[in-house]
Amino acid sequence: MKKTAVLTVLIAVSTASTLSVLAQGSDPVLTKARAFIATAAARANKWSGPTTGPKAAVGKTIVYVSSDQRNGGAQGVGAGVEEAGKTIGWTVRVLDGRGTVSGHADALGQAIALKPAAIVLGGFDAAEQADLLEQADKAGIVVVGWHAGAAAGPIASPKVFTNITTSATATAEAAAYYAIAKSNGKAGVVIFTDSAYAIALAKSDAMANIIKQCRGCTVLETRVQSLGSATKDMPTVTASLLQKYGQKWTYSLGINDLYFDGMLPALTAAGVKPVGQLANISAGDGSQSAYQRVRTGQYQDATIPEPITLQGWQLVDELNRAFAGQKPSGFSIPVHIVTKANVAFDGGAKDSFDPQNGYRDQYRKIWGK
Repeated sequence: MKKTAVLTVLIAVSTASTLSVLAQGSDPVLTKARAFIATAAARANKWSGPTTGPKAAVGKTIVYVSSDQRNGGAQGVGAGVEEAGKTIGWTVRVLDGRGTVSGHADALGQAIALKPAAIVLGGFDAAEQADLLEQADKAGIVVVGWHAGAAAGPIASPKVFTNITTSATATAEAAAYYAIAKSNGKAGVVIFTDSAYAIALAKSDAMANIIKQCRGCTVLETRVQSLGSATKDMPTVTASLLQKYGQKWTYSLGINDLYFDGMLPALTAAGVKPVGQLANISAGDGSQSAYQRVRTGQYQDATIPEPITLQGWQLVDELNRAFAGQKPSGFSIPVHIVTKANVAFDGGAKDSFDPQNGYRDQYRKIWGK
């Protein structure tokens, strides 16, 4: 081949490569992802919640019905409710729904039988237990929820005074944008969700929609996997997905950290490196095990935690507003993403997202405590 022809080919290849890089860099979704992550990873140290409300109601008994005490999110919110309940001067009892629909029904039935002033739904959909919640309403029991529906705020039917959750859309955006930014717009994604929960499907749908907008990214699969059996099933599921997609699978987006608890044995057995080969990102909860994985760089790059202790305090505050005949506060903390770069100040010794924004003092002041 003549030198001029070789030079022409080299110029053509170089130009094509440059254009490809420029096209990748000009992807507006990639640009947006980088900006979003910079904001979402900033330190959460300013209080943006309520500063006024009713003084503490006296002598209330409430029951926290956990979806599953093995789930770090549900367990942690319950601990927050207990802590806030002790502060405000109420009696709090915790019942475990054991991660199944029948278990939720049993625990909720026990809670109603105790005739408390209020019940807190801890991590399962209100619609799942509509009949029992109607019984609670007829009995004059106030109900609030954490992750009891896809959106924050009151639920009309079955009646829930207010539902506490970080915006499912914002959480999904954080997870999807992190994968896009970290991969430089080239992520091959498997999404894990649970069809039993409206909020889970809202998150996974939003994540998929955002990934599909990225020019160089691919949604390989959205995998429906029960959270209740995730620890048991995920080793087999992971091995199957590795065989199916191989190196095309570079990012996992889960609606909960539990999926990644169960993935580790299969990833280790398959020789997948802890960092740089398959990045796991959770759009939910921020469990202690997830914090440890993020902190040590073991098969998880990021988690988008909710401030579960704060949310426990907020649930108590919302109940206090209901007892006083007031409206819900409408407060929802902005979404936050934890990575190895910020885990030290976002996790602290407890390995959970507990914003240093003075929320305990704020609620004590409102309640007169």
